[in-house]
Amino acid sequence: MAAIETRSLTKRFGSLHAVRDLDLRVERGEVFGFLGPNGAGKSTTINVLLDFVRRTSGDVSVLGYDPEEDPRAVRQRIGVLPEAAGFYDRDTARDHLRFATEMKRATDDPGDLLERVGIADAADRPVGGFSKGMRKRLGLAIALVGDPDLLVLDEPLGGLDPSGVSLVREIVREERDRGAAVFFSSHIMDQVETVCDRVGIMHRGELAAVGAVESLRADTETPAEFTLAVESAPDGVERELAALDGVDDATARDGTLRVVCTDPSVKADVVSRVDDAGATVVDIDNETPSLEQVFRAVTDGTNA
Repeated sequence: MAAIETRSLTKRFGSLHAVRDLDLRVERGEVFGFLGPNGAGKSTTINVLLDFVRRTSGDVSVLGYDPEEDPRAVRQRIGVLPEAAGFYDRDTARDHLRFATEMKRATDDPGDLLERVGIADAADRPVGGFSKGMRKRLGLAIALVGDPDLLVLDEPLGGLDPSGVSLVREIVREERDRGAAVFFSSHIMDQVETVCDRVGIMHRGELAAVGAVESLRADTETPAEFTLAVESAPDGVERELAALDGVDDATARDGTLRVVCTDPSVKADVVSRVDDAGATVVDIDNETPSLEQVFRAVTDGTNA
């Protein structure tokens, strides 16, 4: 049984299709990155999964339950970190976790959870004095209450310093290894790439691409870069390479030639042309397209 499954999920707001015919499946024990530019339908999808918004049509299953018919069953088994979590400023971090454990009828120790997210030393301080990063860590601790089978993390890295980002990555991997599914929405592409098993990209209310990052790279027409280390770059070789069909740009500097190809199959022609020009190629370094490049290709260059 999948952690999340939607079939032909559609949500309209009047004449606006926020989500259109979405077929999505997230397995248990995987980290799924859910990406999309503003207005792509990402937040609407998450709100439908959590029963904050009712779907117009289609089927939705979260941990085997329909969130509209069994919202309590769903909420008992998931942990949610919203993008903007609200807290009671006068209450302490420990107070918030005690309340969360009572609501879930869980047995977690608040101190242990705060230790896990790195703010145990602030357990008895009023949350009103917390920084944005500390609030994010507290929200993550609350999401972890009760060992949820599904974690929904909406922009979990916002406001965190590098050590906080590293901590979140570690916790996400631990939860995946425990068998939980992690539904991970973020604008920080390089972090998504390092932590997610698969990625889905929403665009204009539809799932435009889905798969492992490596397969998305292979399936998406994104420029491929590679660098040739040469003993010396012959005069004019940059112009010759840039004139090849399938080459977008070529630059020479300090004994290296950097070539950007719109067609990866042209790489062999590039090497042959460099050889013919009398240069000795001593090393070739292929640079695969980043997730950011894949995202831009799928969404017509729209920013996340």
